[in-house]
Amino acid sequence: MYHEIPFWLSIVFMVAGFAVLAWSSDVFVASSAAVARALGVSPFIVGMVIIGFGTSAPELLVSTLSGLSGHSNLSIGNAYGSCVFNIAVILGVAAMIAPLVVRPSTALVAGPGLAAITLFSLWTLRDGACNRSEALALLAAFAVIMPLYCWFDQKTKNGGAKPAGDGSAAPEGPLLKHVVLLVLGLSALVGSAHVLVWGAVDFARAMHVSDLLIGLTIVAVGTSLPELASAVASARRGEHEFVLGNIIGSNLFNMLAVVGLATVISPVSQENGGLSRYVLVRDLPMLALLSISITVFGLNWRNRREPGRIGRAAAAVWLLVFVMYSAVMLYHETHG
Repeated sequence: MYHEIPFWLSIVFMVAGFAVLAWSSDVFVASSAAVARALGVSPFIVGMVIIGFGTSAPELLVSTLSGLSGHSNLSIGNAYGSCVFNIAVILGVAAMIAPLVVRPSTALVAGPGLAAITLFSLWTLRDGACNRSEALALLAAFAVIMPLYCWFDQKTKNGGAKPAGDGSAAPEGPLLKHVVLLVLGLSALVGSAHVLVWGAVDFARAMHVSDLLIGLTIVAVGTSLPELASAVASARRGEHEFVLGNIIGSNLFNMLAVVGLATVISPVSQENGGLSRYVLVRDLPMLALLSISITVFGLNWRNRREPGRIGRAAAAVWLLVFVMYSAVMLYHETHG
C-alpha cells in the first residue's frame, strides 16, 4: 500500500504535501460554497455529501487496500480512528478558530444518530469478527440512512442557519467553473494528504509498530487531513454548516461504507486473527460518547428551538479527551 521511499524523498513529500493541502482546501471550500449557492442546496448537505464523502476518499482507499492485503485491523482501525479524530480534533480545532453555530435539527438528530450507528457497529463486531452478511448489513444501513438524512435536513433547513439560495450573494462566474475547481481542489486535497502520510507510515513499520496502532494513529490522522484542512478553511470563512456536515457525513461514510466495504472484501474471522479487543472496549465506546457530545455541546438548552453554539470551552474538552485517549491507546498497544 505504502512502498518504501528514500529519506530525502519523504521530506520532499511532506513539505509539498502541506503546501498543496493548504492551497487546495481553500479552493475546495470556496468552490463548494459557490456550487451550493448556485444550486440552492443546503450547505449542510453539500458539506455532508460532497465534502464529507470526498474527503473520506483516503479512508476508503486505505481500508480497501488493507482489506485486499488481509490487514483487517489496519482497515477497521483506520476507519474508527478517523471518526474519533474527526469529532475530537477537527471539530475541536474548528470551534477554537470560530464558535460553531448548530441548528436544533442537527444537534438533536446527528449526535444521537451517530451514537446509534456506533452501537450498531459494536453489536455487529461483538464476537471479534465480521462476516460478509454483517458487512452487507452495514452497507445496507448506509444506503438507507444517507438519503433519509439528506431529505430530513432539506425539510428542516429553515429552522436554523441561513440556507444557501435564499438571497445570499450569487457565485461569481459560471457554475461549470466552480464545479471544475471543486473537482480539482478535492483531487489535490486527497492526493496531497496521501503523499504527506506516506513517509510516516513507512517509518512506523520500520519501528515494528502494530497494524492497529498505525491505523488508529498515523494513517487515521493522515487520511483525516483533508477533513481537517477543509474544516479549518470553512471555519475561517464562517461556513459552519460545511464544518458540521463534513464531519457527520465523513463519520457516516467511515463507520458504514468504509468498514462495510473493507470487510466484504476481507471478512474478519477468528481464524485469521480476529479483531483486536480494544476496538470493542476502547475505540467504539469512545466514539459513541464523542457522538453524543455533539448534542450536549451543540444544543441550545435554554431554548431548544434556537440554534446552539459550540464554543472554545467545548473545543478544549474535546482536544483534552483526544490527548488522554491517545495516551491510553499508546499504552495498550505497547504493553498489551
